[in-house]
Amino acid sequence: MALRRIALRDFVIVQALDLDLHEGFTALTGETGAGKSILIDAVQLSLGARAEAGAVREGAERTDVCTEFDCPPALYPWLEEAGFECDDTLLLRRSIDAQGKSRAWINGSPATASQLRIVGQQLLDIHGQHAWQSLTKPDAVRGLLDAYAGVSDQEVASQWGQWRAVQKKLAHARSAQSMLQRERERLQWQISEVEKLAPAEGEWETLNAQHTRLAHAQALLDAAQGAFSALAEDDASASTHLARAHHLLTEQAHLEPEFTALTDILASSIAQATEAARSLQSYLRRTELDPQRLEELDARVSQWLTLARRYKRQPAELSALLHSWKVEVQQLDAATDLAGLEATEHVLSEAYSDAARQLSLARTKAAPGLSRAISKAMQELGMGGGKFEVVVAKADASASHGLDDVIFLVAGHAGMTPRPVAKVASGGELSRISLAIAVATSALGTASTLIFDEVDSGVGGAVAETVGRLMRQLGRDRQVLAVTHLPQVAACADHHLVVSKGRGIAGPSSTVTPIAQEQRISEVARMLGGERISPTTLAHAREMLGLRDLRHVEK
Repeated sequence: MALRRIALRDFVIVQALDLDLHEGFTALTGETGAGKSILIDAVQLSLGARAEAGAVREGAERTDVCTEFDCPPALYPWLEEAGFECDDTLLLRRSIDAQGKSRAWINGSPATASQLRIVGQQLLDIHGQHAWQSLTKPDAVRGLLDAYAGVSDQEVASQWGQWRAVQKKLAHARSAQSMLQRERERLQWQISEVEKLAPAEGEWETLNAQHTRLAHAQALLDAAQGAFSALAEDDASASTHLARAHHLLTEQAHLEPEFTALTDILASSIAQATEAARSLQSYLRRTELDPQRLEELDARVSQWLTLARRYKRQPAELSALLHSWKVEVQQLDAATDLAGLEATEHVLSEAYSDAARQLSLARTKAAPGLSRAISKAMQELGMGGGKFEVVVAKADASASHGLDDVIFLVAGHAGMTPRPVAKVASGGELSRISLAIAVATSALGTASTLIFDEVDSGVGGAVAETVGRLMRQLGRDRQVLAVTHLPQVAACADHHLVVSKGRGIAGPSSTVTPIAQEQRISEVARMLGGERISPTTLAHAREMLGLRDLRHVEK
């Protein structure tokens, strides 16, 4: 499984490029400024790196980057869950316009940059020329050991976060204990005041309606009595007049057909008036003045209004206000439950300590193996007798990454006492140590493609040949792409690509060309002797490539 193809359109100074790649070790060479690292930048962009308008070739509207990988089976579940097509081939595409707006696709379906990054973690590892700088950063050093040990500090970080959150709550509860107690007492007093009223949900509306009716009971009775009298009590009532009108029209209806409809209307009116009179009579029988009940309602309404004014609420809101106060008291009880918080803090502290100790044990167990692996690689990189030590020391305080400080110590020569990397190593030594680490840890990840971007800077001579041999060795199990300026490294490659820069009508442009045989001899000779290639440098280049082929046959 490997990176199979790169296709670029209007990327930086590349107008158009379609490049097929192969398994094994491939060297990318070219003159300074030709754009050797542009391919690496393009691959990173297709894997979710930050998109910028500067990636678009000058004068073009947009750039388009496409990479094709063999799809590792481990990605199938993620692709299916994310809704992408699963196939043996994984096609990643990224397009950026001149304003820096980016679009992305995975197997033809729209994707996000974060999804590209998730995929990229499974596909390749990139070792840059400044990788040595991370050797002085505690997080990077610790992460390298954890990767070698096959462990992660995520669980410890999670336990740490939970523990610290409860610690903060406990500290706040202790410092605010007196204030919280005063607040609780205030709420309890308010609750006791309102609970004397015991306001029920919806009670105010019913109470107010009852009070209004009783307060106007006499006027209501007078109105009902007057209406009943007007309808039915004497000869001048409405019912009497309606009945007389109905009788008169009925007698003459045989002479005037129009009276028939009118008599029907009058009959209906008589029925309705009779029903209204009956209802008024029933109301008068069951309704009476109740001064005692009115007095009781007056008192309760007064209580509601007094509390509503005191707490600046509408009377109908008192029931909900009482409930909210009770909830606040429960929250304060929880916040002031020091015993409960202390118990929780103890449990979380133990959980963090257990997880951190397990992580520390794994680091301590893995440290000697990583030390030996890097020390062995150092011997092959011109640091004979040098020693690399990974020290796992107890940190001054616990942290989200555990209980350990991980320190890289190095002795560049035999007999020297290992000391911290940043204090004893020169720039060239740091580059070689970084390369040794890359070689020693390259087998850790699951990525099938390794990219080395000028990690051999600062080395030369026999060490350079060793670097090439080590990369060729890595290429047996994985695809290795290396941007290099060393002829010794390029001569060890299984495949050779040359990056060249020219100028056309559209401006400067870089191209990438696969080379072999005589072209390759010429390129290695150029790397050996510069622009002026002599018969001596050509002979030397043939010898280097011949030795490389001979070693390959012997192996």
